[in-house]
Amino acid sequence: MRPLVKGIIVGIATVIVYLSVVVATTPALEPLAAISAAFQINTIIIIGMGIGIGLQVYLSGYSKKLGCRLNVKKKALGANSTGTVATSFFSFFSLVPLGCCGWWLYILSLLPSIVGTGVSATLIEYSQPLAYLGLLIIFGFNGITIMKLRNEMKMKTFA
Repeated sequence: MRPLVKGIIVGIATVIVYLSVVVATTPALEPLAAISAAFQINTIIIIGMGIGIGLQVYLSGYSKKLGCRLNVKKKALGANSTGTVATSFFSFFSLVPLGCCGWWLYILSLLPSIVGTGVSATLIEYSQPLAYLGLLIIFGFNGITIMKLRNEMKMKTFA
């Protein structure tokens, strides 16, 4: 499969999985209402995750197609996965006051016993900036991958 097509498919799949989690963890709202609420609060995060993960898959496939010896898949995809999980986790907190993701209320109630009250309050209070930080991690590793790919291509040109 061509890298661009694969990247687009994975990006769309990322958005679908995110929205599926929103719907699955929001039994109190109709699916369309839950999705609408998620987009109203987390549009940048939802679209950013789709683009970021899709871009990483594209870069990985493109470098492979060019025959570059970048170790893109293991490190960058692992870091992007971590960034995606963190972004998703924190972005769901911001949906709880809207009635979305009621299942996350259960997680929030357990949080103080796991990490302490102070840390829990900080995580909840700053969930949106922390979600954006997760996006920054995703796009940061994409930037690193692009720089490595450019350097590799320059080396091939001079060889």
